[in-house]
Amino acid sequence: MKSLKELYRIGKGPSSSHTIGPQKAAQLFAGEHPDAAAFEVTLYGSLAATGKGHMTDIAIKEVLEPIAPVTIIWQPGIFLPFHPNGMKFKAMDKTKHPEERNCDGWTVYSIGGGALSDGSPETGRFSSPEIYGMNTLSKILAWCDKYGKSYWEYVEECEESDIWDYLSEVWRAMKESVERGLNHEGVLPGPLNLPRKAPIYYVKASGYKQTLQTRGLVYAYALAVSEENASGGTVVTAPTCGSSGVLPAILYHLGKGHNFSEIRILHAIATAGIFGNIVKQNASISGAEVGCQGEVGVACAMAAAAANQLFGGSPSQIEYAAEMGLEHHLGMTCDPVCGLVQIPCIERNAFAATRALDANLYAAFSDGRHRVSFDHVVKVMKQTGHDIPSLYKETATGGLAKEYEEDK
Repeated sequence: MKSLKELYRIGKGPSSSHTIGPQKAAQLFAGEHPDAAAFEVTLYGSLAATGKGHMTDIAIKEVLEPIAPVTIIWQPGIFLPFHPNGMKFKAMDKTKHPEERNCDGWTVYSIGGGALSDGSPETGRFSSPEIYGMNTLSKILAWCDKYGKSYWEYVEECEESDIWDYLSEVWRAMKESVERGLNHEGVLPGPLNLPRKAPIYYVKASGYKQTLQTRGLVYAYALAVSEENASGGTVVTAPTCGSSGVLPAILYHLGKGHNFSEIRILHAIATAGIFGNIVKQNASISGAEVGCQGEVGVACAMAAAAANQLFGGSPSQIEYAAEMGLEHHLGMTCDPVCGLVQIPCIERNAFAATRALDANLYAAFSDGRHRVSFDHVVKVMKQTGHDIPSLYKETATGGLAKEYEEDK
């Protein structure tokens, strides 16, 4: 598995695969063609189907237009073989007559969580070192049991010494995204004219008794980050922008409510990262590839693991909490209304956060023993994602997206 630095990325929303990835690709292409006379970018499959709502064209043009004019071509009906989020960049030289210009083209894929691939995952330009020797949760759990250690200690053993400094930056960005979201009011960008809810939920939650207040505050924190993401604000991929509200909501809530030290929060982020990394390695965290189970479902598993870690769960209990978090999102479709990361995405973050708390509690009551392993659920999630028709995988052509268009 790769470093957690490649799982937790700090960047602008609303979509890691539709904005962070394509903008990074544009930056690389621009660096290789600083004297281009014009650019042409073709977006394919899911990237094209929901690219306008996800502001893909804006993210690309921000980079390329300072150099030369940009033409964006949308091809939602064409899916390139390697991944649903394909794109092709072309740079034209300065030949006087446009029809005689030479083109230099490059095909690249945004594979989820802001990561890129040129279709050669093992040897391509985006390949990076495998720093974790074990790629399944069962092996890591066995290591924990053998040496009496926890998941964060395995992270510490495998990563470079600066990992805690990096995760501290991740935690700072998560907290800031919660707090910005709580203080921002108004309407989110896009044709839905969806009003922000986080500030209202935060105020209302304070008026309830403790049990209901907990749920209300977690809703508010998850909404805050998700609404910041939907407006193009800075968030942390956990594991994606579309699911970025779940883990910060849990950590922010538990951190404030139980006065956990920063180092304990960082240990929880590391533990959550192990589970996210396992899915990224063995299945997918791309909604365009496996549906929302790979985004919000994985985020719920990560948050459940983090919560259980904070409350002193054993490695087996932590694994059980994460397993439930993912298992009970199996089959969740990705059907964004109008191609925006708003409906149903924002509410899903809020509900997944509370479900993570439930998974943590359920696992805490147990001895950690259970029949279905996290690795098994990851395998099933991957197969389920492949079986889901493409209209339910970030194309906005089925499910809630289609029903909303028909009701207008």
